[in-house]
Amino acid sequence: MSTTVAELDMQPVPRSALADGFARLDQGQKIKMALGVLALVGIIAAFFFMGRQAEWRVLYSNLSDRDGGAIVAQLSQMNVPYKHTEGGMAIMVPADKVHDTRLRLASQGLPKGSVAGFELMESNRFGMTQFQERLTFQRGLEGELTRSIQSLSSVQSARVHLALPNQNGFFREQQKPSASVLLTLHPGRVLDRAQVAGIVHLVASSVPEMNPKAVSVIDDAGSLLSSNTDGPSQGADTQKLQYVQQMEQVYTRRILDMLEPLVGVGNVKAQVSADVDFSLVESTSEQHRPNQGGEPGAIRSQQTVEDGTGATAQPAGVPGAVTNQPPAVGQAPINGDPGQLGVAGAAEKAGAMRRESVVNYEVDKTVKVVREASGQVRRLSAAVVINHRSTVDRAGKETSAPIPPEQLEQMTALVRETIGFNQGRGDSVNLVNAAFNVTTPAEEAPVAWWKQVDNHELARSLAWPLGMVMLGLLVVLGMVRPGLKLMRSPAMPADTRKVQPLNALVNETPERPGLPMPSAPQEATAEQVRLSDAKRLALENPMAVANIVKGWVNGEAPA
Repeated sequence: MSTTVAELDMQPVPRSALADGFARLDQGQKIKMALGVLALVGIIAAFFFMGRQAEWRVLYSNLSDRDGGAIVAQLSQMNVPYKHTEGGMAIMVPADKVHDTRLRLASQGLPKGSVAGFELMESNRFGMTQFQERLTFQRGLEGELTRSIQSLSSVQSARVHLALPNQNGFFREQQKPSASVLLTLHPGRVLDRAQVAGIVHLVASSVPEMNPKAVSVIDDAGSLLSSNTDGPSQGADTQKLQYVQQMEQVYTRRILDMLEPLVGVGNVKAQVSADVDFSLVESTSEQHRPNQGGEPGAIRSQQTVEDGTGATAQPAGVPGAVTNQPPAVGQAPINGDPGQLGVAGAAEKAGAMRRESVVNYEVDKTVKVVREASGQVRRLSAAVVINHRSTVDRAGKETSAPIPPEQLEQMTALVRETIGFNQGRGDSVNLVNAAFNVTTPAEEAPVAWWKQVDNHELARSLAWPLGMVMLGLLVVLGMVRPGLKLMRSPAMPADTRKVQPLNALVNETPERPGLPMPSAPQEATAEQVRLSDAKRLALENPMAVANIVKGWVNGEAPA
């Protein structure tokens, strides 16, 4: 059997090593290699996308459904990406677009739930009636008051309702304006009486002719925060209760500051109860006193009436110029001696005489008005408990012992002086020495690292990148790397590919590491000689050996 091999004298087309290696792969290896490359490109693109993902920030929160829908629709028109938080309480946009988006939405009047003030007056349109102008002014005033009230640290949101009656000069009695304020406070915040009064006066001072009594302030629970101070207070006054609590805390702090340096911090407990009188008492007294000492009283008015009738003196003596003289004027005082009167007095004495005198004196009068102050302490009660004294013996064992009675008396005296003890008003101080039952809190078992919340968050943040890295490694090692190894292996001629099975049969004995061969030469056996000849023939003329094996397989006799 003869074999003819024809050789063609043609130049091979130059191809790159990568293309040659890919061409040597079979169909399954090519598909596997292509899928691995595509998966690796996808993983790299996912990494790039996650690294370039924008940080989200809150645009608006606590929006109504109407405002939220309007904002979402506007964001869709503006091509701004957005997403909702859990529960839809907030709308989030990329961090680099928060301020620009807010300004653009504000220019369009969104969200409409925001408070509008006097800027409403700038949008007056032509043809507005007087009623519409008044209504716009009222809305603007309500918005300005709402902004002012919301600036308080304790107020989360507010609504102001104004009732402004139409003033008419033909009415004898004009209706006064009134206002209502609804407050929503931050969680855990409260308004004291002074802050509520400030809100009331703020609203009353912003509206002409509004009485502070016409302003009502309520909270989101419906409780009335403002009350009419003229009427009688119903129930317990919050301000009075706070005053009593502050007073008790001050006395308790004084006791602790006095006893803690003696017995140690945490070894004394004190409680003070104060009975405070908040009643207002006003008394008026009028007193009339007699003249003090021998001093005469002060004359307020005096009236004297004198009435006298008597014979008229007749002229006597020789008629002439001397006898025709009028009677002389009396020179004696009113209360003088009548025996010393002259001629005229004698003439008057001869007739009837009547005299009346009325003297009014001032009476002493004292008007005293006493108004007792509110919030006077009527009684104080103090209860103090002191722990036993702890001592350590020579062995280092800690023991507790009661405090001596004489030292307890000294501590009781200190407490009395500290709170201003007054036995007349019924104050009481009770100081007791007892062992405290100290309960040691159970030590919390350390939480395993796989149960800690921080580790959970860290695992969630690292799960995605680590998972992608592991997936990329699996793709590279399982799909891409085997194909690359096959592509890098040198190309074998077609004849060598046919001889590979024969080489496998010839090389039945694999090379294994072992001890070095002895240096002394050994004679080869006949079997080894035939085997070496067969190997040499297979290497020198592989085509002939291949034909021989082919004949053996087909059952033909060798040529």
